[in-house]
Amino acid sequence: MNRLRQVDPEIAAAIEAEAVGRAETIELNAATNLPDPSIIEAQANVMAHKTLEGYPGRRYHGGHHNVDIIENLAVERAKRLFGAEYANVQPHCGTHANLAVYLAVLNPGDAILGMDLTMGGHLSHGHGASFSGRFFNAHTYGLDRETEGIDYDGMRRIAREVRPRMIVCGGSSYPRIIDFRRFRDVADEVGAYLLADIAHVAGLVAGGVYPSPVPHADFVTFTGYKTLKGARGGVVLCKRKYGSRIDSAVFPGIQGSMHVHLMAGKAVTFRLASLPDFKVYAEQVVKNAQALAGCLSEMGYRIVTGGTDTHVVLVDLRNQGITGAEAQERLEEAGIICNKNRIPFDPLGADRTSGIRLGTSAVTERGFRESEMTLLAEMMDRALSGKSRVEEVRREVKALCRHFPLGPGNFQNETPGPGGGC
Repeated sequence: MNRLRQVDPEIAAAIEAEAVGRAETIELNAATNLPDPSIIEAQANVMAHKTLEGYPGRRYHGGHHNVDIIENLAVERAKRLFGAEYANVQPHCGTHANLAVYLAVLNPGDAILGMDLTMGGHLSHGHGASFSGRFFNAHTYGLDRETEGIDYDGMRRIAREVRPRMIVCGGSSYPRIIDFRRFRDVADEVGAYLLADIAHVAGLVAGGVYPSPVPHADFVTFTGYKTLKGARGGVVLCKRKYGSRIDSAVFPGIQGSMHVHLMAGKAVTFRLASLPDFKVYAEQVVKNAQALAGCLSEMGYRIVTGGTDTHVVLVDLRNQGITGAEAQERLEEAGIICNKNRIPFDPLGADRTSGIRLGTSAVTERGFRESEMTLLAEMMDRALSGKSRVEEVRREVKALCRHFPLGPGNFQNETPGPGGGC
């Protein structure tokens, strides 16, 4: 960053500090991953400043030959990776992908039915603070209080009552497998479209360790930077019959010029996710999450739903007498990054929360296996309980990070780590 250091040393310093911090901390944010350097290269180049509108073969500017190559590759790779009939790779983010689906087939004021945000859903599934709750007649379904799994019978009752035009399934902090077929059955019963938002589990779907919604949903949306460990931005998959409506909803419906550099990054993301070692990675992500959940449970932490089928581990901290906000702060001081998160039926608000959300995508990419998850659980417990000084845990975190340095191909590193048993 020689030029940037000359032009704007303050921005350069912040970027460099972030790079150092990332190298020396353990990333457990479930929405964050470590992309391959090739994806960063695909996003950081002259394509970031290419201005075009429209689609391949029907652009509104000249000079689009290379952009057409990039977009066509991204589209074809997305379709092949997920077995979809149609794909649009232009949405700038996952929320835009969802908005495009709504705009394609709904009218303002139509009823939609999505998972309650407090139960693990997403803002764009009908929350009042989002466009989805302001422009549509939004209703929500929730979880079973005993199992903390989706209350499918309750969802069906609500759908029969409100007759939504769109049912949305998927969430941001739901750790269990979603029965997409049951959602399809309810959607057919009430005459609704079905949207599956798999932003968090897209990589697990691509890796074959989580069921695909593509055979069941009319529309599937996702982002590339979570479990797919790739580029930022959103994608819409759909049946071929909806393709032109999705295209029109994205452009000119909600966006102008596309982000060509992000489409290039998405194309590389889909290529890497199609390679044989990605399936091994996806399997290890789930193994690591289950190992982390198991160890924390043995230490007295209550794991929401009793475990996980994904990369997400949702921890209830009420037994420990601390809030999620306090836990997030203590862990960050120790060099472990996560986020405060509400648990099902949480008595606390979103600013404090009774839980934290952990994710194993980034640490798996770094090379962690089950033994390191055991060691990580012990570090977290010591930092949260006060059994060790935060500075002591921080030194151990840095040592573990040095043992698993950032870099391409770390996941394939079979060097034994310093972990032990629970």
